[in-house]
Amino acid sequence: MHEFFPLIAVGAVLGVLSIVFVIAYLTIRKQKEAIGFDRYMKDSEITRRLLHYAKPYWKSFLFVLFLMLFSISYDVIAPRLMGRVVKMISLDFEMSELLSLVLLYGAILLVSLLCTYVQAIVLQKTGQKIISRIREDLFHHIESLSHNQLNSIPVGKLVTRVTNDTAAISMMFTNLIVNLIKNCFVIIGIFVAMLCLNYMLTLMVLAFVPFIVLFTVIFRKFSRKAYRRVKDATTDINTFLSENLSGMKIIQSFNRETQKKNEFDQKNANLGRSKMGEMFVFSVFRPLVYMLYISSVLCLFYLAGRGYIKEFSFLGQLVTGDLVFTFYSYISKFYNPIQNLAEQFNWLQSAFASAEKIFTIFDMKPEVQDAPDAVELDHMEGHIEFRDVWFAYKPNEWVLKGVSFTVKAGDTVAFVGSTGSGKTTILSLLCRNYDIQKGQILVDGRDIRTIKIASLRKYFGQMLQDVFLFSATIRSNILLDAEGIDDEAVMEACRYVNADHFIAKLSEGLDEPVRDRGNNFSAGQRQLLSFARTIVHKPTVMILDEATANIDTETELLIQDSMEKMMHIGTMLVVAHRLSTIQHADKIIVLSHGEIVEEGTHAQLLEQRGRYYGLYQMQFEKEKLKA
Repeated sequence: MHEFFPLIAVGAVLGVLSIVFVIAYLTIRKQKEAIGFDRYMKDSEITRRLLHYAKPYWKSFLFVLFLMLFSISYDVIAPRLMGRVVKMISLDFEMSELLSLVLLYGAILLVSLLCTYVQAIVLQKTGQKIISRIREDLFHHIESLSHNQLNSIPVGKLVTRVTNDTAAISMMFTNLIVNLIKNCFVIIGIFVAMLCLNYMLTLMVLAFVPFIVLFTVIFRKFSRKAYRRVKDATTDINTFLSENLSGMKIIQSFNRETQKKNEFDQKNANLGRSKMGEMFVFSVFRPLVYMLYISSVLCLFYLAGRGYIKEFSFLGQLVTGDLVFTFYSYISKFYNPIQNLAEQFNWLQSAFASAEKIFTIFDMKPEVQDAPDAVELDHMEGHIEFRDVWFAYKPNEWVLKGVSFTVKAGDTVAFVGSTGSGKTTILSLLCRNYDIQKGQILVDGRDIRTIKIASLRKYFGQMLQDVFLFSATIRSNILLDAEGIDDEAVMEACRYVNADHFIAKLSEGLDEPVRDRGNNFSAGQRQLLSFARTIVHKPTVMILDEATANIDTETELLIQDSMEKMMHIGTMLVVAHRLSTIQHADKIIVLSHGEIVEEGTHAQLLEQRGRYYGLYQMQFEKEKLKA
């Protein structure tokens, strides 16, 4: 009975491994149920979409696979050569024959290293090209999303998709795919070599393969879910940082540092738990594979020690010691790529989880798109008409209800009304930031849905209350990378809108750096720069949305002067709370709860003594009190 003790011990080890694996399985399952994971995409779908990006570079991958065959030859041939060296040393040998084997071994090793080096260089270049294309396509797709879609996605989430997630995919193209194929070839090659050497020992090694397959399949399933959890937690913390670092002044002003710190700690702890779960999955799998390797080696030594190994080989006669040494080397090389596969599966699941997140963004179809037969505009007069327009941001919550009005080309029309009456919505619909549910919006007699979006917006210039300036220079913020506009044209636009006064006082003029969101300039200065940005692009229709809100009196006078000049450029649509800025408008439209209640000139509306008259009187009384 004691003769079978080693085999019983190996069986006990496998039993313990199975128990450990069941415990790990239940633990991971419990985590899964607590988290509530859903499977978003099949691996086959993700693979197909990733291969779409790799397809143009198939020649590079084919070349790498060709090089791989040479590097694999070392793993397959080396144990056999070492076995022959051991055999020669144990018996009488000639130095020339031994030297020949050593030189052959060195040559194979050198060729393998050289092929591996060239393979790494080619993969890095190819992988970076693929990732660069994915990033470009992703950013371009984000640009095509509608305002409503962009408002629904946190900025931090989009940043994570373009940076962190594409970086995770980069590892797959530069390392993982080829190494996975290489390891599979190594396993097959070594298996064939072992089979030729001694089929009985090979069958002994194969007895452990079902356990490896079982562990790998279940590891793949749960590692994917663990990585999803990590990606979600990373996105969550990046979104939190993006929002709160931008709003740090508000946090400090209201003394909410402690509360935000606690909130960050919770998200950070969640990310830590996710990382621990990911490491737990990996830490269970690799030791299990290593234990299978040790078990197979123990079986080999036991069979050799008991004399059960037949001294027969298809490649020639071997003594038992040489066969054991050679087979031991093959077992080591057989399990080494399997253990590497564990780590590579680890990274592969990370890449697949990231790809899943990226393709989720790609699958968001833009809500506002060009019609198949949309046309390009070669010019625009600026005649605008709304015909019974109905619009709602949410179903059945109408913001505009049957709005109809006409704006003649070259006229200035102002929209007034209380907050939420639909003023800004009208301007957004005109630029097709959103699509209406009912009615028609016409420009020069043509429905805007029959015009290409880029062509339509080319003729509009928007000046909003919340002016966004990029971290660059004044010149680049005015030009927005437009070509064919020189500095003289830029300064002429600045003089036209009275922005030249403060630019002339700056040490670097147009090259003055603009810090984050233009926080080194006042609200009035930022507004004047937005005016210059609009004028330099020579729009046909100008849109001013609360352009005079929250600025000082001196700057307001400059803006009013600029607005009077701009009225002579083309059609102008103005939304303003300060009624003093729109008294010279050709038409004033008064809105209330999404409907037009009054329409006319400043004088006509005052004579009617309706809603506009009430608003004007209320503002006039406030200004008297301030005076």
